[in-house]
Amino acid sequence: MKTLLSEKVTVIHAAYEDSPHKVASIDVEKTLTIDEKLEKAYVLTNTIDSAWWNNKAVTKLFKGNSCRSTSPGDMVMIGNDTFKCEATGWSKM
Repeated sequence: MKTLLSEKVTVIHAAYEDSPHKVASIDVEKTLTIDEKLEKAYVLTNTIDSAWWNNKAVTKLFKGNSCRSTSPGDMVMIGNDTFKCEATGWSKM
């Protein structure tokens, strides 16, 4: 049932790294718009009150004990489409 109602999006950190790498898979509702999915992925991979990888909808993909928050220059993949986080909003790549 869960797979009928949700889909996974992938967060890729690239802003400060030598090469892009996947850091998280996020479960989002299929009924959300693209912008809502992107914003949800962004919020869920930013540390606010506790480490972002402890969020229930997040599957940690990075190695080690910690990872920085998602920032402008990082990317989110939704299906076959990739979006780059900008200073304000997102751009499709």
